[in-house]
Parts: sequence; C-alpha cells; structure tokens
Amino acid sequence: MTSVPNTPAWRVMRQDDNGNQYLVARELAKDEADRLAAELEARGHKQLYWTELDQPRAAG
Repeated sequence: MTSVPNTPAWRVMRQDDNGNQYLVARELAKDEADRLAAELEARGHKQLYWTELDQPRAAG
C-alpha cells in the first residue's frame, strides 16, 4: 500500500455462514478496501464482506 501520512487505513472483514468474523486485508486506502470488498461480495458466496477503519496496532 502506498499510504499518505495521517491518512486513515482501512481493513476488509468477512463473516461466514456461522457468524464467525475474519480479517481479510488491512492497511488499505479506503478506495482499495471498498474495491476488494465489492469484488469478494460479487463472487456470490454466502459470506458477508465489509470495510472498516483499521485500528492501530498496540506498541509493545
């Protein structure tokens, strides 16, 4: 990802048929995250995909 300093990072999440949630990709620009989620959703599987702000990792 080519990020611009102070630009929020986004992630793509997936929920399966059983309600389990998984991280698909992180540290993406908003347009990249939206495009990936839409591409995965268009495949027609029963999973749900969405984007959300990527939380910074804890230092330590």
